[in-house]
Order: sequence, then C-alpha cells, then structure tokens
Amino acid sequence: MELQTVKEENFELAMNMINDAKRHLKEQGIDQWQNGYPDEACIRRDIAGRKGYFLSDGMQALGYLCIDFDGEPAYDELNGEWISGGKYAAVHRLAVSDRFRGKGISGDVFRLVEQYALEKGAASVRMDTDAGNQKMQHILRKNGFTCCGTIWFDNSEKIAFEKILKK
Repeated sequence: MELQTVKEENFELAMNMINDAKRHLKEQGIDQWQNGYPDEACIRRDIAGRKGYFLSDGMQALGYLCIDFDGEPAYDELNGEWISGGKYAAVHRLAVSDRFRGKGISGDVFRLVEQYALEKGAASVRMDTDAGNQKMQHILRKNGFTCCGTIWFDNSEKIAFEKILKK
C-alpha cells in the first residue's frame, strides 16, 4: 500500500469516492457530509495544493484523503485539550471506495499517514468526525487516536482526535 498524490486528471475518481462516502453515510443515518461539503471546489483545492492523496495498492486507488500540514483553523478553538502543541498533520475527507469498504484498510491508511507525517516533521496526526459517526470514532480509537474534545466545523460539532507519533 502507498499514498499517491492525486493529479488533476484523476479529479473525477476522487470526487466519485467522496460521493460514494456521502451516500454510505446517508444510508447509515449519519448526517455528516449531507449538506454539500465536501464539494467539487474543496476537492479541487486539495488537488491544486498537493494535499489530496489516493490510498493505492499499486494497481488501483482504494480511497481518497486530504493530508494538510498547514494547520486547521477550527482546531485552534478546541473545546478540550490537545495532547501535543507541536506540528501536526490534519487528515480530512477520508473516503474509502465502495469496493474496498469493510476490508480493514484503515490501519494501512493511518500507518502510511503516520509515516509521511514523521517524514514531514510532524509530532502528531489530528482528525475529526461528526458526533454521530460512531464507526469513524471506533476506527480512530482502534488506530491509537485519543479523543481530545470538540470543535465546530461545517455548522456542526465534531469530535476531535489526536495521535502522538513515535519516531
């Protein structure tokens, strides 16, 4: 497994994965991503900023995510306390292709993100999800993330998580 930077010509594939994830969340009765976000402009910004990545098995894209080292403004207003005050990688818009959902690849995603974050000098990885998205909260805890509090983003409260990276 590897992370591959998404190129503009692969925008449609990335957007299809996001739309599949939106549909999956709706089917699960989760309100997250049901108001338009993330939209095409958001994914295009990820790609243009070289922050959009595919999780790839070397032959095909299995999922899409944004990895951002520029800081997340919403994280400055945490209702709680971050574990680390150092440089972090923020993971946003994690979406697994319908064909690969439920196959346990989240561990691969986070292992690769953590390795990349360490290479970029980050001390931790941060991520958030809707309070109603129990599945993602479970995945984050299973992969060593700690709940640090709540933030307000996209007109709703999100549960914020952080994982300290070991060098």
